[in-house]
Amino acid sequence: MDSGASRAGVEVADIMRGIYGDGIIACRGAFSRELVKELRADIDVLFEEALAREGGALNRGPNRYYVEVHPERLRSFVTIASHPWIHAVCSAVLGPQWRIVEVGFDVPGPGAMHQPWHRDFASPPETVQGRRLSSLAFNLTTVDVTEDMGPFEIAPGTQWDLYEGDPMFPDKSLYPRYEALAQRKLPQMGDISARSALTIHRGTANRSKLSRPVLVVGADAPDATNAIKHDLQLSRAYHDSLPEAVRRHLNCRVVDELVPIRQAHTIEGLKMGVTMGG
Repeated sequence: MDSGASRAGVEVADIMRGIYGDGIIACRGAFSRELVKELRADIDVLFEEALAREGGALNRGPNRYYVEVHPERLRSFVTIASHPWIHAVCSAVLGPQWRIVEVGFDVPGPGAMHQPWHRDFASPPETVQGRRLSSLAFNLTTVDVTEDMGPFEIAPGTQWDLYEGDPMFPDKSLYPRYEALAQRKLPQMGDISARSALTIHRGTANRSKLSRPVLVVGADAPDATNAIKHDLQLSRAYHDSLPEAVRRHLNCRVVDELVPIRQAHTIEGLKMGVTMGG
């Protein structure tokens, strides 16, 4: 069966080696800068709406927010969700019945502080016991990221780490290990990455005068349970208008009228930033 990898010009072995090894891979120049500029314009509108609505934007640290959105409010959603590289990566790692369960964006604004090292949720049984990854997070930057804009840092290979205590926030005694492994990512407009959200990572301090919005698309294998933390909604008309290749990979509610999303994936441990080296 064609996983889509050949059409995306990437080998399944390379996908698996990257996701199961470092925990992150990327496709450079996947989208045009014009598309990304359009995406940024849509995100800016949605961010303003979210800030004006109670509970519309989740606090992920000082001047750092996360907002889930209705896919149809993004003009480029179908183009992004149809990209052959995304399909290839999801099919290889999650199997042919993978589903998109989350669409949103992070906005680290000027003054955002370092986040603590963390993973986005507790390692599920299939990972702890079976050493299998059942979810992926795709990130699409809307800016050319520079060193002073609070780049994303990741500690490769740590998706497999087991440790005592909080399942999402490793003890500070483990920080030297992550500091030694850390890779700082500086993607450019049009680049997209795929990662296991279990790989230990953090956002760093944004010392620039610019925000760094990034689109987030989450995908699950059939037995994963991340969909319960989200509320992916599509209007009936929009859902019916989608290409079948996109529609069959969505885990969503089809509604007559969209309602504001009250997203349940609050991460209390991220609400307080940390100082450099903390």
